[in-house]
Amino acid sequence: MGQRPGEAAQALTAILQTQYLRYIIIFTWSIGLFAVVGWNTALAWFVATLSAGALRGVFERRLSGRVGVGWGLIFPAVATVTTAVWAIAPLLAWFSGHPFGNELAVALLISGYVLVFTQLRSSPRQAMVISSPYGLSAAIILVSLWGGPLFWPFMALVPFTAAGLFVLVMMTMLREQRIRAFQEHQAHLIEELESARDKANAASEAKSSFLGVISHELRTPMNGVLGAAQLMSATRLEATQREYLSIIRNSGDNLLSLLNDILDVTKIEAGKMTFEVVDVNVDELNRRVTGPFEAQAESKGLTFVSEFQGEIPAVVRGDPLRICQVLHNLLSNAVKFTDAGEVRYDVAARRVSDTRVCFDFCVTDSGSGIAPRDLERLFQPFTQVDASSTRRFGGTGLGLTIARRMANMMGGDITVQSTLDQGSIFTLTLEAEVVEWAPVQAAETIDAQVEGGERLNVLVVEDHPVNRMILEAWMGSAGHAITAAENGQLAVEVAGTQAFDLIIMDVNMPVMDGLTATRMIRDADGPNRDTPVVVLSASARSEDHQAGLDAGADAYLNKPIDFAALAGLMGRVGGGREALRTAAEQGHNAVAA
Repeated sequence: MGQRPGEAAQALTAILQTQYLRYIIIFTWSIGLFAVVGWNTALAWFVATLSAGALRGVFERRLSGRVGVGWGLIFPAVATVTTAVWAIAPLLAWFSGHPFGNELAVALLISGYVLVFTQLRSSPRQAMVISSPYGLSAAIILVSLWGGPLFWPFMALVPFTAAGLFVLVMMTMLREQRIRAFQEHQAHLIEELESARDKANAASEAKSSFLGVISHELRTPMNGVLGAAQLMSATRLEATQREYLSIIRNSGDNLLSLLNDILDVTKIEAGKMTFEVVDVNVDELNRRVTGPFEAQAESKGLTFVSEFQGEIPAVVRGDPLRICQVLHNLLSNAVKFTDAGEVRYDVAARRVSDTRVCFDFCVTDSGSGIAPRDLERLFQPFTQVDASSTRRFGGTGLGLTIARRMANMMGGDITVQSTLDQGSIFTLTLEAEVVEWAPVQAAETIDAQVEGGERLNVLVVEDHPVNRMILEAWMGSAGHAITAAENGQLAVEVAGTQAFDLIIMDVNMPVMDGLTATRMIRDADGPNRDTPVVVLSASARSEDHQAGLDAGADAYLNKPIDFAALAGLMGRVGGGREALRTAAEQGHNAVAA
């Protein structure tokens, strides 16, 4: 059977899409049979047909992924076998002997053909094969009518039914042909649109590339012009020459600003605009934003107001350069277009989560405002609200375009509200990752200076070089004389020959530990027998504290060293060992035992 490739797959797909409808039809046919053959026969046909349909559904689902060469012939064979069970219904009705049996049989036959050809309307050859059991039932009925008066009337139903099926198939084929033609036309249009889009993109890229190259290359000679003008301004010039030079510099600055705008636009369009993400101190950012414009506003007689509201974090993650560039554009416009009144810079922050914050940077002016019809084109490139030949202010009309695109690339946006003759409000909305909500408090500086300006001679016994260096630097900053020893043995030797005002003794050291060294200094008849000793240890246990005191120390400090406590002890050295002991006993030091 010469079928075109894919026909079996199409037919199987159509059946699978409508397989649940067959159970409804089986039920309605069984009701019709019940009316002419009784419920026993109708129920038996219903069960048999339902079982055959279920088995066919299982087979079709398994076969759906393997329809191809060879498998395409098995599918119509299985469908034909199950259709044979359906085709029994017309025979049961015809030979039932019921007065309405013949009419029901004819209705079931025609209905069966219509169901098959409707389900497989895109595969008529498949439909002819699968509906063949109905033809066999019709042939059996014709044989039973041979020689009778109903033979030719029944035979006349054949062309009637065939014509109806032919119209059904032809209408389906015509409709599908129109659909294919429409799809081909649509595909052709899509190709043309894609080609036009590619050409437009290529032209836009070429334009952006050209502008980028030109603006970049023009910066080099402009830098030379401006640099030479700056050098010339440092020479001796007449008043007229200096005026001309000022014109050159101002014009050069304006041209350089224009080139920067064009370069930014081309970078954005080419997707080459880069953003860095660093820790940003919000207070410093706001100072950088407002600094240049407070003086500008004052020079025009305007009032510049800054206000901060909400839960503003101390440090966030972002690109401070790009944020300043956007806000500078908004503030520059506000000052430029306001002749009287005030310019406001308001920052409102609201917590989004524990690690996110949303900022609203609002720039408000009391200028002339913007008409509603002009708001729609405000952010379009190379567009200005006042585009007349007599406009007061120059510029490329790129500033707001660049600002909004940068805001969008940072995940935010710029919105505007404006009323004629009342002013405008531009709002930059941005979200940022929070690094610190509250500013880190600077550590309090603890001075090693002793009250009265007394300079102490201190022996520092510490085996760790970093700890020793820190102690020496801290005490040396107040002018105290420091002698260092790396272990207890060296400390005992130094203490036997040189008198000190205070000994700071680490406990755990190689060669000789601090407690042993303290005992030896106390037991020796040397110059430091009654010198106050402060022992240091990483242990916070009370028994270790007591062990230090029992060894002859006068106070005990935990590591890391609390310099405030040490400074307090140094201030009591003048009162001797008793003063340090009294301070420890009374709890004057938080870490002395």
